[in-house]
Amino acid sequence: MKHFLIKYRLQDVAPDAWHKDVAAFIAALDADPTLKGKISYRCMKSRDGADYYHLAGAVDEAAVKALQASPVFYRYTEQTKRAAGGHVEVLPLEIVAETRLKA
Repeated sequence: MKHFLIKYRLQDVAPDAWHKDVAAFIAALDADPTLKGKISYRCMKSRDGADYYHLAGAVDEAAVKALQASPVFYRYTEQTKRAAGGHVEVLPLEIVAETRLKA
């Protein structure tokens, strides 16, 4: 699994409007037959600030490429850049160790 952390400070859009845009992007991921079940995406923000953190995961490199080829991804990436005033950091992550999650 490939993991990425996207971080930025929300600057140029109202938080409620941005949250709707993020939710629409996630819904589009879940609805896309090519991406459904292959992409994990979670958006979080600092409790008392405007710092946002998105955790994205893909089952493999093919899923990453399929996501990057999606028009929805391109639009959302551009929206994110605008919302962050052009300052978005994307960090590829490697898991060193983790607990087992019981659902």
